[in-house]
Amino acid sequence: MTTLKTFLAATLAVSTLAVAAQAQDSNPAVNARQGQFQIMALNIGVLGQMARGNTEYDAEAAQAAANNLLTMSQIDQRFHWVPGTDTDNIEGTRALPAIWAEGSQVIEIWGQFGDAAGGLAAVAGDGLEAMQAALGPVGAACGACHDDYRQPQ
Repeated sequence: MTTLKTFLAATLAVSTLAVAAQAQDSNPAVNARQGQFQIMALNIGVLGQMARGNTEYDAEAAQAAANNLLTMSQIDQRFHWVPGTDTDNIEGTRALPAIWAEGSQVIEIWGQFGDAAGGLAAVAGDGLEAMQAALGPVGAACGACHDDYRQPQ
């Protein structure tokens, strides 16, 4: 059943990304990555609300959100990060040119996010404290990339 849930989550993610790409009249790579990050933000938000006590902890919802993050971390990124799709070349993105610069740590950080998402998915349904502890590394990986590779709003 877990395989079915993963397949359904991946199908939903791909469908959402496709709709997002069709809805805007800009670069498809930018649309795809922004759609992916919106899905990630939604799921992190669900977990963050529980972690901060703003909503009641729900093991099933926490597990679903964590599984979604893990699924998103497994999407091959090569098509999302086309050179020339940065803030210096097109409007509508916050991706800084440093992403494509020599020495960029983006791939390593993406791997850290995947590892953290896997850790979160392993415990998200096991209680609030376990979920809270595992959510920290996810946020740290997100922040590491945002700090150096995303233009502030």
